[in-house]
Amino acid sequence: MRVYLDYNATAPLRREARDAMLVALDLCGNPSSIHAEGRAARALVEDARREVATLAGAAARDVVFTASGAEAAALALAPGALQRLIVGAGEHACVLAGHRFAEAETAPVDADGRIELEALAKRLDAGPPAMVALQGANNETGVLQPVAQAAALVHARGGLLICDAAQVAGRMSLRDTGADALILSAHKFGGPKGVGALVILREGLAVVPLVRGGGQERGRRAGTENVAAIAGFGAAAKAVGRALAPEGARAASLRDGCARALLEIAPDALVFGEAAPRLPNTLTFAVPGVAAATLLMRLDLEGVAASSGSACSSGKVGPSHVLAAMGIAPALSAGAIRVSLGWASNQADVEAFSAALRKALVALRGRQSP
Repeated sequence: MRVYLDYNATAPLRREARDAMLVALDLCGNPSSIHAEGRAARALVEDARREVATLAGAAARDVVFTASGAEAAALALAPGALQRLIVGAGEHACVLAGHRFAEAETAPVDADGRIELEALAKRLDAGPPAMVALQGANNETGVLQPVAQAAALVHARGGLLICDAAQVAGRMSLRDTGADALILSAHKFGGPKGVGALVILREGLAVVPLVRGGGQERGRRAGTENVAAIAGFGAAAKAVGRALAPEGARAASLRDGCARALLEIAPDALVFGEAAPRLPNTLTFAVPGVAAATLLMRLDLEGVAASSGSACSSGKVGPSHVLAAMGIAPALSAGAIRVSLGWASNQADVEAFSAALRKALVALRGRQSP
């Protein structure tokens, strides 16, 4: 039996999302049409919009559906009233490469990967008001960013803060972030792939459309809505919103079980971001002298699916920019493995991970692990 431990890349589709999508696929109406079939499709879209808004602590009218979190980021990160962009050094590639500013300034992170607030304040003071892009939680390490504190600094200087909350949504509360907009991606918490949202939290915040034409999404994103994917997004948002706290505690217990097994098998292993607040589901580590690609292949052969970092960067040559920003040596960074759990994970998965890791390290290190 396969064990899936790569929820930060994508979570298995929740039953609730699948059921909602099947209903939507049987509807033929265009949600912009005024006949009964169109109204039925529109009702599914608007029901989903309300569920996503509830999860994000926003008004339904301020949820803009997109085809991905990356598109939501590009939609948000465009010059408007503000012509200056500052990004955290550990941001996701969709922010670092997907913004529409001429260039971006970078704010450093500390050894745990959290943005240095004093350095951010100095950068903000060095020029006109800026838009700041800051993750809620890092996709590679799970380290939580001090979004509310950063937002206070940004707002005091007349700027805006856009939060990539793709990894936080469905795992922790999105309320009281202080952000002006949130970027979400449905497949991170059990919705379908290929649908995301920009959630606008600041009243009157204007976005510059990427796609123009049909006037959908209140003129902010043209194109006929993907009704089935949006319905699945809404159903997943409703499902995860019912039990955020207990699910978070359960995930943290499983993650800590994986960490204990790791350190029992390889006492010299390093857990990245261990001293910082982290997502309850994420464990990223390296075993000195063991390459990530080799260990991942061994784990895969043992039936365990894990990751070496961001799925969006898989197949690319080069060290993690996140770990480099944290000051991690390239030799150790090259061994980084990410284990991420979620709604269908259980204690048996932890035990399977432990057994597979032990067997893999025995083979790779050529000696019996402790």
